[in-house]
Amino acid sequence: MKIVKRIAVLVIIGFTLVATPSLSYAQMLGKGSTGREVTALQHTMKNAGYFHGPVTGYFGPLTKNSVANFQQAAGLVPDGVAGPKTLRKLNELDIMARVVNGEARGESYIGKVAVAAVILNRLEDRRFPKDAYSVVNQSNAFTAVHDGQYNLSPGSDSYRAVVDALKGWDPTYGSVFYYNPNTATNQWIFTRQSVTRIGNHIFAK
Repeated sequence: MKIVKRIAVLVIIGFTLVATPSLSYAQMLGKGSTGREVTALQHTMKNAGYFHGPVTGYFGPLTKNSVANFQQAAGLVPDGVAGPKTLRKLNELDIMARVVNGEARGESYIGKVAVAAVILNRLEDRRFPKDAYSVVNQSNAFTAVHDGQYNLSPGSDSYRAVVDALKGWDPTYGSVFYYNPNTATNQWIFTRQSVTRIGNHIFAK
């Protein structure tokens, strides 16, 4: 599945991102686990569309099944236990959702998917770094990372947009840049080949 390939390349190389990830990779969460880590897990899973029950902070059968479904989509062993690999992938999902929320808040759903797709396209383009940490934190790459909007809590639509992009939906047709022509001040961006316009953003290569 495309989601397996996409998630596999999202390697976070440290905890020095603008905001501290909400889930600790060192945790091993399974049936019977309780506490803030389980609450954070359930919130992220719920926002991503994998968990459909109430957020209780208790790791029961419903949480186990939700984790297993996510693991299967992500190419992991679907054992329903949220170990370091599973939590790392969920953190990567959260990081991308925060960028989408900060960059495309107020845009249509397809506009949110488009921003997520640009992040993924950069990971596959030799002009950009090969890991998500470096792509997201590249100098002046994403306004939301530098002006603090990254730290705002994303809505479920931002998470779903990332999931759809990971599954292969790319409404930008391979674009690696985007900008708002009404607010952009860097003249260089206007020299990029325009591909499509979605909402307030022009997507380009």
